Amino acid sequence: MRASASALECLIVTFDDSNAVSNSGLILPITLAERLGLRDLFDSHIDLEDRPGRANVGRKAMAIVASILAGGDCIDDTAILRSPNAQVILGQIMPAPSTLGVFLRSFETSDIADVERVAALLLKRAWLAGAGPGDEPLTIDVDSTICQVYGNKKEGAYFGYTKVRGYHPLVAAVGKTGDILGIVTREGNANTARGAGEFVTQVINNARAAGATGEITMRFDSGFFSRAVRDAASAGDVRICITTRMSKRLKQVIAAIPEETWTSVPYWLEGGADVAEVKYRQKQ
Repeated sequence: MRASASALECLIVTFDDSNAVSNSGLILPITLAERLGLRDLFDSHIDLEDRPGRANVGRKAMAIVASILAGGDCIDDTAILRSPNAQVILGQIMPAPSTLGVFLRSFETSDIADVERVAALLLKRAWLAGAGPGDEPLTIDVDSTICQVYGNKKEGAYFGYTKVRGYHPLVAAVGKTGDILGIVTREGNANTARGAGEFVTQVINNARAAGATGEITMRFDSGFFSRAVRDAASAGDVRICITTRMSKRLKQVIAAIPEETWTSVPYWLEGGADVAEVKYRQKQ
């Protein structure tokens, strides 16, 4: 395999051998990460003080990023990238899984903000390089997810409404590209909307700081139907699309909408869907 790159936005990969190695698709994202200076961001902003995994933070972090991109979901999976060919592709020596385990266990809760800072700076660099929305409209999807864990002694791992032991983080991503604008880790039994107001503010600030200057719309399901989310979006001057909880009063309001007011729209369910606009004020 031969790769050539003359600029960040111009990377051409050509296959000149029928025996192409596995995981060579890492060339593109790892080259991009190097051009954006991700390794240096880790080295500059992550300080593990005198903890065991403090050395070579950037190299270890890049190894974990590469493993995740290759489909790894546990520390032992990083071993797949320790072959000589893979190390040539990645441009660095891959630490042993045991070394990376020590590195990850060296992080404390206080380090989370530093990792978030690295992510925000990386996003800003990528968007300034041409990947961002600029002054175009931006749609952001916010939701919670379940991250299952298997150890019964992991701090914060509990059974939630899905009956699965794990964590229940909030995630915000750009609707079109999937760019992550924010993640906040929460215990597995956290209510869907817990901390959502503060999270919305953080996501808006991240998008603006990264260079989004156009109109922003944020989309939520009914789990986020709360005054905190509404107020945070209003303070951030963004539009919201949010599913309401179906109360008896709201059902009555919908039933009273004149038939001719409804407009059909394409939809993935059989029979399509209809939309209409109506004023509704929730009782305080």
